[in-house]
This record gives sequence, C-alpha cells and structure tokens, in this order.
Amino acid sequence: MTVAVPEEPSAGAVRGAVDKILAWGVDGGGPLQGARAVAVQHLARYGEPEKAIAKLIATHKRLVAASGFAASVGGALAMPVTLPTDVAVFYALSARCAAGVAYLRDYDIESEEVRSVVLLTLLGSAGAGVAAEAGVKIGTKSANAALRRLPAHVLTDINRKVGFRLFTKFGSKGVINLGRMVPLVGGGIGAGVNVAAMSGVGAYAKKNFPTV
Repeated sequence: MTVAVPEEPSAGAVRGAVDKILAWGVDGGGPLQGARAVAVQHLARYGEPEKAIAKLIATHKRLVAASGFAASVGGALAMPVTLPTDVAVFYALSARCAAGVAYLRDYDIESEEVRSVVLLTLLGSAGAGVAAEAGVKIGTKSANAALRRLPAHVLTDINRKVGFRLFTKFGSKGVINLGRMVPLVGGGIGAGVNVAAMSGVGAYAKKNFPTV
C-alpha cells in the first residue's frame, strides 16, 4: 500500500511533526492521555514497576490491534508533513509507550535528553546508530547523562535526524511504502503486524531506559 507525500519534507515541517509526536505521545492532549498519567494508572493497578511496564506495553499492543482508535484522536494529530492519520496515531502511541516505560523506571520524561531517547526508540535498532553519530551509546545507564552533557543544538540535530528517518520517503517520486515504514495502515495489513511493531517499541524502550 502506498500513499503520496511531499517530495522533500522541509526541516521545519519535520521538526513540527516530531514536536507534535512528543507533545501528544509524552504530554498527552484531548482524548489521548499522556505517558505519566497512563504509567501512574498501571502502577496503581499492578503495584510493581516492572509488572506495570509489562502491562503498559500490553495495553498499547491492544490499542494498535483495535480498530477505530485512530478516528477518535486523529483529528487533533494533523501533521505538518502529510501522513495518514493512523500512522500519526501509531507514532504518538509508540512515543507514549516508550515514555511510560521511562517514567516507571524513574527517568524524567520532561527532560530533553529523555525525550530524545524516546524518539530514538521509535527507530528500533537504527536509533543506536543515530545516537552513535553524536558519540552516545543508548541502552546504558550513562546514556541520558551523556546526552545531558551535549549542547542543545546537538540534541536538536538528533531529533531532526530521527524525524527525517521516520518521515522520509521510500522509493521515488514522494511515495512512502507504508508496509515498510509503519505497519499500522488501516485494516489492510492486519492487527498481528501492528502488535509485533508495538512489541518491538516496548522491547527497545526497556533496553534504552535500563533500570537506574
């Protein structure tokens, strides 16, 4: 399945999209609760942080497996880069899942470095390569401290690189192959692929935010 997008999204448009993913995924808004609220609810219900993390990931897997959730929040997630609503919602939910794991492991999800790691988590294994370009090895207890020491413009550059990797076109003529880019595309590909993708986000979130 393919969807046409602008030939070359501008840096400003990509930055705006990244900011919106973080704003909705981490902070929440409208019908979408933020990461802190969802994490606190899971911790209150399950008592232990690691059990709450497992259940939090399971919750997000159920969300991406269900139909209709994109319509309930999609209008508020209009992106400055042309993306299908369900893809935008998938990214926001993925960011919320990763940030929820971070919160339950006592990371400050208000900090810029933690938010950068949340974005890197959305790239899966490729996130480590982006971080390495800045001289940081994510998935270690010292990663966030290392990011904290970086100049603000370097964190901005990391976020920009993540944004372009999330939104860049595959192939030619501004066509994104959504089957390769983001699994969640309506009902055409299937809930199983969506669940597997969110499972990967949860696994990388646990790796990228180790117990402190």
